[in-house]
Amino acid sequence: MQTHEIRRRFLDHFVRAGHTEVPSASLILADPNLLFVNAGMVQFVPYFLGQQTPAYATATSVQKCVRTLDIENVGITTRHNTFFQMAGNFSFGDYFKREAIALAWSLLTGSVEDGGYGFDAERLWVTVYLDDDEAERMWLEMGVPSERIQRRGMADNYWSMGIPGPCGPCSEIYFDRGPEFGVDGGPEADEDRYLEIWNLVFMQNERGQGIGKDDFEILGPLPKQNIDTGMGVERVAFLLQGVENVYETDLCRPIIDKAEELTGRSYGVQHEDDVRFRVIADHARTAAMLIADGVNPGNDGRGYVLRRLLRRIVRSARLLGAEKPVMAEFMKVVSDLMAPSYPELATDFRRIETVAVGEETAFLKTLNTGSTLFDNTASAVKAKGGKTIPGSEAFTLHDTYGFPIDLTLEMAAEAGLAVDEAGFRSLMAEQRTRAKEDARSRKHAHADLTVYKDLVDRGPTEFTGFDELTSEAHVLALIADGVRVPVATVGQDVEVILDRSPLYAESGGQIADRGTITAAGIKLRVNDVQKIAKKVWVHKSTVEQGQITEGDVVLAQADPAWRSGATQGHSGTHMVHAALRQVLGPNAVQAGSLNKPGYLRFDFNWQGQLSEQQKADIEAVSNDAVSSNFPVNTFVTDLPKAKQMGALALFGENYGDEVRVVEIGGPFSMELCGGTHVRHSSQIGPITVLGESSVGSGIRRVEAFVGLDSYKYLAKERALLAGVASSLKVPSDEVPARVEQLVERLKVAEKELERTKMAAVLSSAGAFVDQAERVGGVLLVAVAAPEGVQAGDLRTLATDIRGRFGSEPAVVVLLGNTDGKVPFVVTVNKGAQGLGFKAGDLVASFGPSIAGRGGGKPEMAQGAGSDPSGIAAGLAAVRARVAELAG
Repeated sequence: MQTHEIRRRFLDHFVRAGHTEVPSASLILADPNLLFVNAGMVQFVPYFLGQQTPAYATATSVQKCVRTLDIENVGITTRHNTFFQMAGNFSFGDYFKREAIALAWSLLTGSVEDGGYGFDAERLWVTVYLDDDEAERMWLEMGVPSERIQRRGMADNYWSMGIPGPCGPCSEIYFDRGPEFGVDGGPEADEDRYLEIWNLVFMQNERGQGIGKDDFEILGPLPKQNIDTGMGVERVAFLLQGVENVYETDLCRPIIDKAEELTGRSYGVQHEDDVRFRVIADHARTAAMLIADGVNPGNDGRGYVLRRLLRRIVRSARLLGAEKPVMAEFMKVVSDLMAPSYPELATDFRRIETVAVGEETAFLKTLNTGSTLFDNTASAVKAKGGKTIPGSEAFTLHDTYGFPIDLTLEMAAEAGLAVDEAGFRSLMAEQRTRAKEDARSRKHAHADLTVYKDLVDRGPTEFTGFDELTSEAHVLALIADGVRVPVATVGQDVEVILDRSPLYAESGGQIADRGTITAAGIKLRVNDVQKIAKKVWVHKSTVEQGQITEGDVVLAQADPAWRSGATQGHSGTHMVHAALRQVLGPNAVQAGSLNKPGYLRFDFNWQGQLSEQQKADIEAVSNDAVSSNFPVNTFVTDLPKAKQMGALALFGENYGDEVRVVEIGGPFSMELCGGTHVRHSSQIGPITVLGESSVGSGIRRVEAFVGLDSYKYLAKERALLAGVASSLKVPSDEVPARVEQLVERLKVAEKELERTKMAAVLSSAGAFVDQAERVGGVLLVAVAAPEGVQAGDLRTLATDIRGRFGSEPAVVVLLGNTDGKVPFVVTVNKGAQGLGFKAGDLVASFGPSIAGRGGGKPEMAQGAGSDPSGIAAGLAAVRARVAELAG
């Protein structure tokens, strides 16, 4: 049975039983505790906590999930996956244990012909919580014999989110794979042979603070008894497909097949290779799903996880023998495999491919840089007679430069060196511990939104701001410091909930309106407007006059000047987006935006810096659209129809069944958008592109002024140009040519100055030769160079001094002092090398004195230190070392 069929049967089974089918949520939710959605119940948490009332009493879904705590363990065994699908059924105070058990059992053991999975009931085992006699009795009534029911403790059979909130005993269903996979005795004896496939959570209690799976207090029962179950789709798939693990199922094995084709290696021959094949199969699926939901590679948070996944794919492929880029091939296979369940992988494939390939390209450059750094490290180790690369050096290569430890080990072996793996692993463990402690410090109970529950249940705030800036409204509630209050007085900060409001609540990149709430003798300044549960407007306000009371009738007004600027900024954003796609092509896909009165910024997926011509074209196309006075039309339609019309959506954003479309100039710009806009494009005013920059791997940002702010910026630039023209005594249109002439003259002058400085430096070479000391059979020049001599000049000077000694053995050590740094050069001629002197070895003698390090070849080494006060001590140390070696 194919995986897509397993998903479909699950959903159909529960829909027939009266459940509402709910689509998978995005992998990215606004939850401070979660980097990614990691369980099927996450999108339903507000219902379980009683903070919101669901629109349905029972639900079913197949949720895409990502867990990335131990990425390094992926592939080592066949049990761990970073991406998986969790099929679940949920009851919010409707049915409880008996129905949950019966529904799960009938799907698992029902015949394939009747829509079930056809599992042999004789091979299914169940576990229940220690004192859950009720669940055990119900399983017995289902026909499960007592010898296949086991009781387990809190660590195994009591579920919670790991933080204060809903919890309860659970009952898990296991499949016996047979004696060839382990010992008899049920799940308690062997969880490899007895594989968990479904967990039924009887969510009936509330837990308190605590650490771990079993060290927390049970505070008492929840208001309602709920059901939360999770069936691992991938695990059921490999059991029903008759293969040994997830990696051999229909949605993973083709990725491994492609990896075999690209690398020339075979899966199932060597364990080390198999680990790499599994890493590719797992990470390729996860990366594609993350990119599809709007994640881009970066240096922290979600972006860093994606970057690690993509780079581990590249690294694994290279270690398997791939010599060419592979990412495009893997992304195509994943799209073909997963699109039947996740069609966005096909419709958005070009963007997914662009992001993944861009990161691969960047990492291949990193590997080249890392190889150079490794060569320097290896040379330094050998120069000191060492045989092992320190764990700290391997860690620096890995952590700072992204150079994989596997490649460090491989290259070290080729160079005849070992690596202090224990030291490296220790540093990695310390880093993981710090990361976990940091995550733990940030993890807290879900924000208590209970105070808003009745308001959310009442229904959405009526937004009147598309048609008017002032609206009469009733005060439904006042909230101060998280508590509902009947009245707020002068000077008090208070959240005001109205039944209707013209003030825009922050969303879609547009920041909230500013405005006022007034009545007779009452005035509040509205500082911000935010949404609760995406439908209740919370006006964060300060009472400036009188006192406001729950139930008052008030006038809510958006600041007209603020709103005018905000609409210009938002409509201007649409203009720039359309212009980007016209100039760069459809792959310039939105990755985020922010707009406020007079200003906009727009992030988009793109590899590489834009040229000056491209920036000029984007500005020109945007302003052409403004001057065309396009009408701005808005309408509401269903999501499929909007997409069919060509309306653009922001990736990773969750849209409802009905969406609002903003159309400017017909085909010129059409986007899904809930923001406020001008009536005609000419009302945007001039758009001035300030510049563009990188904000992450494969993401560029354009910033611009619009309207009056654009005019003010251009006026300031004009005044600046006029000032420069006046100083240069040329007309404004001749300023660029005149500046170019001055720059060229400056370059010539700088070169002449450099030649003069070099001549002065080299003129001191003779004096340094005269200062040479004879130490044994070697002439030694160990001196402080003239202050201010740059590193490059220092090298030239040292080479010149060395050349003046001819064939007579000589060592030259020069230490500079430039801006608090100590550049140095050590050079040894062939005569001295014949006596055993090596430049790199001598660096070690004086390096500690100046807090410096460096390296190089036997004839020359260079580097820098940071402690000029140690120059004298360093020179003394190198003299002592030369004397020691000269014997």
